[in-house]
Amino acid sequence: MRPLSGSGLPSATPDVIYSPPPDEGLDVIYHDEAMVVVNKPSGLLSVPGRGDGREDCMVSRVMLDFSDALIVHRLDMATSGLLVLARGEDMQRRLSMLFQDRRVSKRYVALVHGLMSQDAGEVNLPLITDWPHRPKQMVCHERGKPSLTRFSVDSRDAQLWQTRVSLEPVTGRSHQLRVHMLASGHPIVGDPLYGDEALQSAWPRLMLHASEITLPHPVTGVDLALRCPVPF
Repeated sequence: MRPLSGSGLPSATPDVIYSPPPDEGLDVIYHDEAMVVVNKPSGLLSVPGRGDGREDCMVSRVMLDFSDALIVHRLDMATSGLLVLARGEDMQRRLSMLFQDRRVSKRYVALVHGLMSQDAGEVNLPLITDWPHRPKQMVCHERGKPSLTRFSVDSRDAQLWQTRVSLEPVTGRSHQLRVHMLASGHPIVGDPLYGDEALQSAWPRLMLHASEITLPHPVTGVDLALRCPVPF
């Protein structure tokens, strides 16, 4: 593959048909009386979507085993990996405050197009909703919200013209990692929303996985460091 030219943005947002993966049971990474952490599969909504046929989601599946589970944060439908749910409203408030106060650190692994020149660095670009093409987001220096992503290269594959990169979102904007990688000239592999449509359609999924999360336990305050294997 050759480096991508231009922005890589399709001219219009493609229609998304919701076809959730089959329910093969929960992949529970951690659970206790306060919280549940699961490995969300790619292609599954975190919460119910708008419209008919979008009720199946990670929360509804978790509630079959943990009836008091409530969402704390979200992953994009196409992203896989660690998702934290609270058990009950009190724990939801406590965990939500930890995210709001940025006491939660997250690490993602992605495959991106092209060979990144820097071994590590930051993408510091303000983001805002691209209203004519929502749910897309875009860089906007006039009205965008401050958004910061740190990255470090894990490996480069010259034959596939890809880089495996670890991403740390310091802020938590919608589609932040996807837009920041696109803006850096290295869109995430398999992203039909932000990559070249013809090129991305060759891949079965978005190659983005929430692999690590560290946070204080909402009751004990002891740090929890949780990991989930990368499936690509």
